[in-house]
Amino acid sequence: MQHSEWLEVGKIVAPQGLKGDVRVYPDSDFPERFVEPGQRWLLRPGALEPESVQLVSGRYLSGKGLYVLKFAGVDNCDQAEALRDCRLIVSRRDRPLLEPDEFHVADLVGLEVFDQVSQTLVGTVTDVFSAGNDLLEVALSQPEGKPSPVLIPFVRAIVPVVDLDNRRIEITPPAGLLD
Repeated sequence: MQHSEWLEVGKIVAPQGLKGDVRVYPDSDFPERFVEPGQRWLLRPGALEPESVQLVSGRYLSGKGLYVLKFAGVDNCDQAEALRDCRLIVSRRDRPLLEPDEFHVADLVGLEVFDQVSQTLVGTVTDVFSAGNDLLEVALSQPEGKPSPVLIPFVRAIVPVVDLDNRRIEITPPAGLLD
């Protein structure tokens, strides 16, 4: 499987109930991937090729930050348990169109982060967290006693430049953010 063709959108973490439903921890900001019926792809742990599944229904568990999904042909707890740790993936070609200033997490991870004023390398994006405003997790290139990684609010005032073509982000960190 060419990993560059696929994007992980969630991970099956447990069965839900006795009728074959599964709990999925989402790794996507697009809820329609978990609630709109249709074809999806599962990648089992250790598998090289994904397998097609039909999503019958899905609902969000608001208190848990999880979705509960029902797949065709998964009708009991044992069948659901067999899907634990499977990754829910989609083809990169199926990515939703984004508004200007919206980015796919997979496109941001690995970008180098530079101080906009000095043009010095700050570090590399290692993850993105949703917490009201999104936060970029950046592993510092010169930690020098500073805690690394650091979390940088992903807002225009602090991250004015995201240049996907050149694989770089420029930041204007407020005082204390990188200290």
